[in-house]
Amino acid sequence: MSDTTPTAQHTAEAPQVQFGLFTVSDITRNPVTGQTPSEAERIRDTIAIAKHAEEVGLDVFALGEHHNPPFWSSSPTTTLAYIAGQTERLILSTATTLITTNDPVKIAEDYAMLQHVSGGRVDLMLGRGNTGPVYPWFGKDIRQGLPLAIENYALLHKLWREDVVDWEGKFRTPLQGFTATPRPLDGVAPFVWHGSIRTPEIAEQAAYYGDGFFANNIFWPAEHYQRLIGLYRQRYAHYGHGTPEQAIVGIGGQAFMRKNSQDAVREFRPYFDNAPVYGHGPAMEDFAEMTPLTVGSPQQVIDRYAGMRELYGDYQRQLFLMDHAGLPLKTVLEQIDLLGEEVVPVLRREFAKNRPAEVPDGPTHGALVRAAYGDGPAREARPRANRGDNLTAGSPYEDSPQPAGAAFGLGRSEA
Repeated sequence: MSDTTPTAQHTAEAPQVQFGLFTVSDITRNPVTGQTPSEAERIRDTIAIAKHAEEVGLDVFALGEHHNPPFWSSSPTTTLAYIAGQTERLILSTATTLITTNDPVKIAEDYAMLQHVSGGRVDLMLGRGNTGPVYPWFGKDIRQGLPLAIENYALLHKLWREDVVDWEGKFRTPLQGFTATPRPLDGVAPFVWHGSIRTPEIAEQAAYYGDGFFANNIFWPAEHYQRLIGLYRQRYAHYGHGTPEQAIVGIGGQAFMRKNSQDAVREFRPYFDNAPVYGHGPAMEDFAEMTPLTVGSPQQVIDRYAGMRELYGDYQRQLFLMDHAGLPLKTVLEQIDLLGEEVVPVLRREFAKNRPAEVPDGPTHGALVRAAYGDGPAREARPRANRGDNLTAGSPYEDSPQPAGAAFGLGRSEA
């Protein structure tokens, strides 16, 4: 098993299944009032939603990345850092971070910094994105999307685990003696989820590294995602990280609830019918039958999502999309109340029933640190005064041994 795979120790810090919210940061006209929120209003509302998620006992808040209207979240780390300062225990994640158009060096530095300012309450989901024009905006070719995802993550993985990196690839200028700063908190990289809705190569990538696989199953029938998750579990075991059942899986979800199911259907229908993603398409009832969208009472949501375990096996993270399609903030906060107070407590109990002890809990920074160091002290990176000269001065950190001969064959010792 990988030395950074979270253990199956069940603690208060690490719920068996982490429940939370994800947002795609859309700014959508409210079809009932006819009003479109401003960017400033939507940003403020999203921060309020994240804070309320913690208040009702949810575990995770994940924020998407987009670089075009009608979305506002072009800099997830900025927003998540602010939310970190407003919360105490909420895990902050992404949905997704674009591994294709972002420089992996900048990802390495930005998310290590977010680790530090949040006290380790951060992980990230990597994805290729679903907006074609974003590629040329950042000087990339969409036809190379999959090779970019594979190469860029190979570099990101290396940057978080090696203090001094020499690297050369196809899509980026080479690196010589480069150190990404700050180093990951406690010497442990943020946990990574590889997000995909259709691509088996991404499931393979997640399995190869022993990372998590997040199947955002909100658009297609369950059979499609069963195949993707099944492939990931099989390949996770193939690469020696554990059994298929120990693979780290997350899935998406959507719900709209009222105490009375008829009220939920009546209230949500205009939002569904006009939503930018699936509006003016299939009827809401047909879409709900084919996907996890559940519009009804809290008990209907409980029944639907308790059954996800039968479809996908024991898994570690369940995220819900609840703030999209122009829903007003008041309504979203009411939905979060129902989710946190009535739905999630029951799902926690249902998911705990007959859950094998060897199945890992949801990943946390604390679990990763324990897996890496046991009861020993974690790393505290302390730089030497090398002024960035990693080529001739050996390691730039005090806790890394100096090489017998530095670069260019010059022997060097340093007090």
